[in-house]
Amino acid sequence: SNSCDISTSCSSKSSSSSNSGGISRSVRSIFRNSSISTSCSSNSSNSGGISRSVRSIFIIIIIIIIIIIIIISIIISSSSSSGSSSSHSNTVPEIVIPSRQLDGELKRMKRDWVIPPINVPENSRGPFPQELVRIRSDHDNKVNLRYSVTGPGADQPPTGIFSIDPISGELSVLKPLDREHIASFHLRAHAVDLNGNQVENPIDIVINVIDMNDNRPEFVHQIWNGTVPEGSRPGTSVMTVTSEDKDDPRTQNGQLRYKILSQNPESPSSNMFTINNRTGSIITVAAGLDREKVPQYTLIIQATDMEGNPMYGLSNTATAVIRVTDVNDNPPEFTADTFYGEVPENRVNAIVANLTVTDKDQPNTPAWNAVYKITGGDPTGRFSVPTDPTTNEGLVTVVKPIDFETSRSFVLTVVAVNEVALERGIHLPRQSTATVSIRVIDVNESPYFDPNPKLIRLDEGMPGESVLTTYTAQDPDRFMQQSMRYSKLSDPADWLRIDPNNGRITTIAVLDRESPYVQNNMYNATFLATDNGVPPASGTGTLQILLRDINDNAPLVFPEEVEMCEKPEPNGINITALDEDLNPNAGPFAFELPYRPLDVRRNWTLTRLNGDHAQLSLRIGFLERGIYKIPIVITDSGNLPMSNMSYLRLKVCHCDQNGDCTEHERAIAAGLGTGAIIAILLCIIILLILVLLFVMWMKRRDKERQAKQLLIDPEDDVRDNILKYDEEGGGEEDQDYDLSQLQQPDTLEPDSVKPVGIRRLDERPLHPEPQYPVRSAAPHPGDIGDFINEGLKAADNDPTAPPYDSLLVFDYEGSGSTAGSLSSINSSSSGGDQDYDYLNDWGPRFRKLADMYGGTDE
Repeated sequence: SNSCDISTSCSSKSSSSSNSGGISRSVRSIFRNSSISTSCSSNSSNSGGISRSVRSIFIIIIIIIIIIIIIISIIISSSSSSGSSSSHSNTVPEIVIPSRQLDGELKRMKRDWVIPPINVPENSRGPFPQELVRIRSDHDNKVNLRYSVTGPGADQPPTGIFSIDPISGELSVLKPLDREHIASFHLRAHAVDLNGNQVENPIDIVINVIDMNDNRPEFVHQIWNGTVPEGSRPGTSVMTVTSEDKDDPRTQNGQLRYKILSQNPESPSSNMFTINNRTGSIITVAAGLDREKVPQYTLIIQATDMEGNPMYGLSNTATAVIRVTDVNDNPPEFTADTFYGEVPENRVNAIVANLTVTDKDQPNTPAWNAVYKITGGDPTGRFSVPTDPTTNEGLVTVVKPIDFETSRSFVLTVVAVNEVALERGIHLPRQSTATVSIRVIDVNESPYFDPNPKLIRLDEGMPGESVLTTYTAQDPDRFMQQSMRYSKLSDPADWLRIDPNNGRITTIAVLDRESPYVQNNMYNATFLATDNGVPPASGTGTLQILLRDINDNAPLVFPEEVEMCEKPEPNGINITALDEDLNPNAGPFAFELPYRPLDVRRNWTLTRLNGDHAQLSLRIGFLERGIYKIPIVITDSGNLPMSNMSYLRLKVCHCDQNGDCTEHERAIAAGLGTGAIIAILLCIIILLILVLLFVMWMKRRDKERQAKQLLIDPEDDVRDNILKYDEEGGGEEDQDYDLSQLQQPDTLEPDSVKPVGIRRLDERPLHPEPQYPVRSAAPHPGDIGDFINEGLKAADNDPTAPPYDSLLVFDYEGSGSTAGSLSSINSSSSGGDQDYDYLNDWGPRFRKLADMYGGTDE
């Protein structure tokens, strides 16, 4: 019999998610470790047939059990995967990195997988770290690998958001995410071996942050301002408000809806406006906007996200202020039908009357500003009505002078309209009309000369007391009986006189056309006419006298002074004739030299060049230096010719190479000869000597004063204002008054009342002044001068005096003092020696004098 051994080996491998990994590995182990061997022998056919049947049934049962186990594993893996993604259980999704494979002899790379993005909600509360996904390589079972991620949030700013377990490959988030800050993260996963060699290609991982409704809508402005004209129709656009939401606008979290919460005031309706809930556009929905009644509306606008869901949406509010603008729907209206005013005649730019109007439109707008027009009563345009920009009043103003004698009153018709036309549909008059009654006040007008100016033509040289003309004025006040008086207002040369009663003008001097007051042969004088009105009025008139020229001026030579060198050039000296008269009383001129003195014609020749010029030449070849006066006779061409002998002052001088006189010669020509210059220098020297002598005399006088200054004890100083200083050295030189100015008061009183002696006038003794006999004028042995000299000698001869000791400086009275010596002062008593004992009663200041002159002969 034949026998055969059959070995069958089956293996099955299944890959699933992480939840079915254990089961799959168990199944694979069963297949790897299960082996069935069947032996059959051909020796016995009956027993062989039964064995084969049993073995076949056993194999079928095992295969069925394996299939059931695989199906159960797949079901459990699917349910486990879906439960993990929904509930974020302890198991996490697994990302398998595609591996490199070998196919025979060729090496190829599988196409990279596209990993779907991982969604992570923002503002998660944890706990952290929170696992997101697991990264795994196919080589994880063969080689020890290390996993890492790179990119923003991992190793790039902002760092510290994501981390990965290098062994297990679990990617986790470490903190709450904020979509408004970063909406998505792009990471890259790496798998390397222990040596740092890259095992798999990196794969990209995108983590999207799922938006949560965590931001309220924010209006661009908290207060919105808009305008709408009054009377606008429903549907008129007013304004558009906008708000922003930081949440994702692609979700309901960022989709906003608007609505109006309130309107203030609710007049004339509570729903005057509506808002587009999507765009925020505000429009009118009702008519009746009237600025004069409601000038402004305030709306509270609400913006809500979650498409306006009041339960889940977040809201915010803003204020919309809508100002109703004015349109011209009210015409101006005069406050009175008739206005009155008055104006003095001849007054220009005077306001006669103020026209007042009322207008309900908004002030200072074109719909409120009034424009006034005169439609009647002023055919000559003497009035205008401008508008006061502040009060909107019409100012009736005189623009042309009004003559009372012509028009005594005016009645004007004035209409008032706005700067812009009334709106259509207004059933009111478009203008207002008023009457203005104006009275003209008569005033005393100024007289006027006619013609003014008045021109007369006269020959110059008219003698005094000649009547020129009569120049009178007219009084425009025809209804006033007034007299007129005339006076002279301007007469520069004082040639004219006017009669104050009749205006007759006469001359008081000869009229001279060549006078500097005559310009272009014209002399102007102004006269004044004054009436006797209250107050008086006056007017001026100008008399223009055109003076015709007569031959009253003889010609003169020009220039009057010339220079010539000692050896003159062959050409002579050119001279010109000047005549203040006009042609034909001027040129052409005749030039000649007089016959006397005889040396004029002997030394000079005069040649006429033309009608106005001649040439003077020297006959002899040399002329001594000096000043010469050459007479020249010039005759004009007047009807009665006039001649004049002019003297040409000729300076003959020494000339330089250029033919010009030297400076010395110019000084001689100016009249300063050598003697004059020497005299001037001597005067300057003498003046300097006198100044030097005066300075020396002043210094010597000062030295004499210092030599005669006195040294006295400070207690003996009789001047009340001198203070005692405990200072060494010389005393102060400046005192409050000069002793040299003290004089006897003989000149203060008449001789009949003047006392015989002299006494101190600034202090009066307390006891009555006694009468003493007149003291003899002879020097007293105890003269104060001797006392001072003795004190000076004692001080000079004192060997103990310090070297810096010096005399006190006093003002020297000078010689010949009007006060004289103290010894010459006489007493007011009539006889005998004077008793000075009373000096003891005058205080310590006079104690020294009392010791000297008082007491007995002892």
